[in-house]
Amino acid sequence: MDPLPIHTIICLVCWSFCLLPFYASSSSRLLPDKPLSAGSTITSDDGTFALGFFSPSSSSTKYYYVGIWYRNIPEDNVVWVANRAMPITDPSSATLAFTSGSNLALSDTSGQLLWTTNISAARNSSSEATGGEATLDNNGNFILRSSHGTILWQSFDYPTDTHLPGMNLRITHKMHALQQLISWRNPQDPSPGNFSYSADPDEFRQRITWNGSTPYRRSLVWNNNLVVGKYIESIKSTIYYTLQIIGDEVYASFGLPVPSVSVVLMKIDYLGKMKTQIWNSNSSKWTDLYSGPNQECNKFGYCGPFGYCDNTQPIVTCKCFDGFEPNNKQDWMARRFSQGCHRMEALRCGQGDGFLNMSTMKIPDQFLYVKNRSLDECIAECTSNCSCMAYAYSTMRTNAIDEDDTRCLLWIGDLIGTEKFIGQGENLYIRVNGPSDKNRKSNVLKITLPVVSSLLIIICVCLAWICSFGGKQRNKKIWKKLMSGTSSTSIELRDGNLKYPFINFQEIVLATNNFSNSNMLGHGGFGNVYKATLEDGTEFAVKRLSKGSGQGELEFRNEVILIAKLQHKNLVRLLGFCIHGDEKLLIYEYLPNKSLDAMLFDATRKSMLDWPIRFEITKGVARGLLYLHQDSRLKIIHRDLKASNILLDAEMSPKISDFGMARIFGSNQQQENTNRVVGTYGYMPPEYVLKGVFSVKSDVYSFGVLLLEIVSGSKISSVHLKADFPSIIAYAWSLWKDGNTKDFVDSSIVDSCSLNETIRCVHIGLLCVQGSPNARPLVSSIMSFLENGDISLPPPKEPVYFAEDNHGTDGAAENIVNSKNNMSITALKGR
Repeated sequence: MDPLPIHTIICLVCWSFCLLPFYASSSSRLLPDKPLSAGSTITSDDGTFALGFFSPSSSSTKYYYVGIWYRNIPEDNVVWVANRAMPITDPSSATLAFTSGSNLALSDTSGQLLWTTNISAARNSSSEATGGEATLDNNGNFILRSSHGTILWQSFDYPTDTHLPGMNLRITHKMHALQQLISWRNPQDPSPGNFSYSADPDEFRQRITWNGSTPYRRSLVWNNNLVVGKYIESIKSTIYYTLQIIGDEVYASFGLPVPSVSVVLMKIDYLGKMKTQIWNSNSSKWTDLYSGPNQECNKFGYCGPFGYCDNTQPIVTCKCFDGFEPNNKQDWMARRFSQGCHRMEALRCGQGDGFLNMSTMKIPDQFLYVKNRSLDECIAECTSNCSCMAYAYSTMRTNAIDEDDTRCLLWIGDLIGTEKFIGQGENLYIRVNGPSDKNRKSNVLKITLPVVSSLLIIICVCLAWICSFGGKQRNKKIWKKLMSGTSSTSIELRDGNLKYPFINFQEIVLATNNFSNSNMLGHGGFGNVYKATLEDGTEFAVKRLSKGSGQGELEFRNEVILIAKLQHKNLVRLLGFCIHGDEKLLIYEYLPNKSLDAMLFDATRKSMLDWPIRFEITKGVARGLLYLHQDSRLKIIHRDLKASNILLDAEMSPKISDFGMARIFGSNQQQENTNRVVGTYGYMPPEYVLKGVFSVKSDVYSFGVLLLEIVSGSKISSVHLKADFPSIIAYAWSLWKDGNTKDFVDSSIVDSCSLNETIRCVHIGLLCVQGSPNARPLVSSIMSFLENGDISLPPPKEPVYFAEDNHGTDGAAENIVNSKNNMSITALKGR
């Protein structure tokens, strides 16, 4: 037999060393009485995967991890890591074992917890808490089951950097957070790196590779719910990618249509490249079926607005669309493309407009998805709206997602992130001017003038009919378009080049019965909110900003721009807006149960809010806040979170509203200072009132106050409290400190609620209102605290009692004025 090549011997030696194959014992199961140590592994029944201790480092200083790897592949074989952020220094001192609550926990001999499955007490009921086992399946999924066979936890729900066939990756976040792949920090360090891969949080039809919170590479947009990928000659098969609905969420999966001996996976590497790979057993190495980005031109936004990356040429480079030219020709020649391109001739927007067909394109980012449209209707939507710069259309051809098998996309504003490919992509239709009609003007005049006089009589006759009947019909059609989110009437309210739906003032007057008092839903410091009703019974809410309100043009513009970009089930949906002279109006979805404060603080209505409903409202508000702070493409600080800004739909699901004071933060920005303190007395944290400093922890403070109000059923400055306590924060702290927290619970729910949950919520509320922003938890931690009763809570520090007599006589405290009707403060000056 010929000797093995030296590089094969080196690979085998390194693999044996790095993965610590202490094959003293091996099984496919982990049992409660048999913990896993560095001397053991768990192996799938077919021998494909192993789970155990490994070290990826080849240096003298080693860290160890518990992970899953391919047993028969000698390199880049780790597909999942448990304790990636908490390495083990001495593997002989660590064990993976069952806890008394049927969780799995990785800990060392000193008792330090390095990782746990963290199953909540609610999910792991007492009937399921005995016995059980953890098994490694043949597809690489590590599954923890109860003694009755119920799946309590599985590694496929918590991916690291690898997506395996059979794994469903959640790409929507209606009820749960998005799932994402997170890169290793470097080839020898599996701790979370800078790059991640997930669906776009605002649009699941495209996936984004992120560098931190900045888009790095954008995928093609889904144009079919089942996408067939590359044909693999060695196994005579193709790879499929598919979308499917499971429960309330949409998931993406991939794999081979039939079982195969070949190993295929998707992963994100430490350099930010998203790869689809197959293991080549002949060459003993991974082969890339796809890898991107391949070069600078493929990175997100590299070619700027109205530029595209042309991948069809030998030298891949940026180009302008036909009829466009570079904004800076010198930069363009020097291969600096970020400023993009502009039209050589301004759009005239007339009936003769045409569309330039660009084939095999990766269509641009920031599209508007219009549901249930045929191709002709999609074209008409864009043609009739002068703000529409382009459209793309596709029939999904497989079972529909969201009950829609069409995909009509429109672009309102700049076209960014476009590429041209060979053999893939789709048609993009870009708006261009039609042929000039200068040569036909004289003929048109000759024909038109004789007709005009004849038409005058007809027009006069029709005017009366139009005023009495046509206006009502037009109002009905436009409001229906607003409801579907497809209004083609618009006015510029610029944020870059984005434009938002606009509706005529007279049509709002008709729908609100001339803003009658009988249509009023509520009122506040910024104006009144009215109910608008169409002839068919469809209802909307119209926020009419009063001329003397503190909310001016800046806050109005801010609210329109922010809400139009944000999409989440726990955020109120903006349908349109109107500017008419001094009038400024915002049009929202109508929520029949109005605001949380209208029910929570009303003795006759609060009985409708039992504890389960209040607890779900609390979690819904936290989900919405988590989306604003972390999951949306913009990092948003609300700055005015309070009970009156939480609206309730027909199912009592909460929706955060009123974004007039919200601020956008940069991806790495932690806090900001302002000289214009805005907010509501009692909900604002001390560092904001006294110094004008705000951050995500400002919203956490407001959430803590709201949580205490929900549990107690009392306002922040309720007069029902004992005179010794200036606010419910002070009252809650006193009771918690003395072990009497149950006395804080609203008397209307105390007999029917879960005292453990309510007392825990008071504890969480006190953690949120601590004086130091650094001591307050992030919203992601708050969500874990609320959903997992097994997580132990740290003791809170005594909060700063937010009352006037606690501020002293210096700084901004002297300027605090409590607004009427629980409305917002808009004129405070921070130090």
